[in-house]
Amino acid sequence: MHRLLIVDDHPLYRLALRQTVEAALPGARVDEAGALEPALAALAAAPDTDLVLLDLQLPGTHGLLALGELRAAHPGVAVAILSARDDAPTIRQALAMGACGYITKHAATAELHEGLRALLDGEAWLPAALRERLARTPRDNAAESMAARLASLSPQQLRVLQRVAEGRLNKQIADELGIQERTVKAHLTVVFEKLGVRNRTQAGVLLQALVGEA
Repeated sequence: MHRLLIVDDHPLYRLALRQTVEAALPGARVDEAGALEPALAALAAAPDTDLVLLDLQLPGTHGLLALGELRAAHPGVAVAILSARDDAPTIRQALAMGACGYITKHAATAELHEGLRALLDGEAWLPAALRERLARTPRDNAAESMAARLASLSPQQLRVLQRVAEGRLNKQIADELGIQERTVKAHLTVVFEKLGVRNRTQAGVLLQALVGEA
């Protein structure tokens, strides 16, 4: 029996998607979460989850950072993006950060069924229209490389980086995350090194440029 987790902040869309998934996969267990923290809690409670369907536009997180945090916290769980966004840069960045597939929210039911079956069989999957779009669009190697670097950060490092991009001071970050200020500084040292930047301003600008619109 397959187990899936739908992560989207719109309850009516989650309900419709759940019904579609259950029709495509009779007997499947389908869990839901409306934001990143409940999604992480759901995966901690059910680490045997086979597939996460993740919306990129979640409240309280920057675009692809939710994908990065889920992948870092649960590397054994496949995560596919299900989004209204269908531009080539976002798709390539999601794949570079470890997404196993990308499905648009306006996908036809038959296409969604095909994608679910392929993803649950362990295949990387994109619908034909998106594959053709990627083939026609020049690659942005720098952006994809940076997305891959983001994917190398730990969940806590990603949380720190997100708050840096939002303009939080080290003390504010420490208070929000329940850690020591020196721990925040230690995380930032590693983050700067992995991202190839020198300070928090550069890190924040880079992150906003990469995933701020996702």
